[in-house]
Amino acid sequence: MKQKWKAFKEQQARISELDDRTLLLNLYLTQAITLIIGVVWIWFQQRNPFELLLFPSNAQPWLWGIGLAAIVIIVDLLISRFVPDDVTDDGGVNERLFRDRPVWHIFIIALIVSICEELLFRGAIQFAIGPYWTSILFAAIHVRYLKHWVPTALVFSIRYAMGLMYEWTGSLWAPIMAHFVIDFVMGLILRYRREA
Repeated sequence: MKQKWKAFKEQQARISELDDRTLLLNLYLTQAITLIIGVVWIWFQQRNPFELLLFPSNAQPWLWGIGLAAIVIIVDLLISRFVPDDVTDDGGVNERLFRDRPVWHIFIIALIVSICEELLFRGAIQFAIGPYWTSILFAAIHVRYLKHWVPTALVFSIRYAMGLMYEWTGSLWAPIMAHFVIDFVMGLILRYRREA
């Protein structure tokens, strides 16, 4: 039994070795765990997670989210045009996830990821430790970016901007909207760039 466990622990899957079903299962399981941790943490903070997800009474949070997303997408496109690929390499995870996915599935992935991650990171963690340290934690969790300073700096900067935007608007939907638009548009770019 010990030998089987040791062999299991030592195996490290590469993104190229995962089939599509395993990749999606990993994604959805990770998001389910993220959602559960976020909801439980918010309850332990004696707050109601469902109140955090109430739609805002005005358009300001939506507009802030879309505006930030537009800036991030423009910056990302400029970086991808002028910075060598080996400096921004994420190990192929995003390309593998989106390249053959239908548009409706890219939409669903972007929606689920944005809600689950923002509920945990903005709704729970940021409430406890603030936007700066939450952004550092978020960047550190995205281990695949840590090999290169450009994507790490970009992830930190985007998350810090989302944290500040959440504090300014008071609505979790502002960072959710930004996160969703960024992931959806970048997913479409990866998908259609491959087709071209």
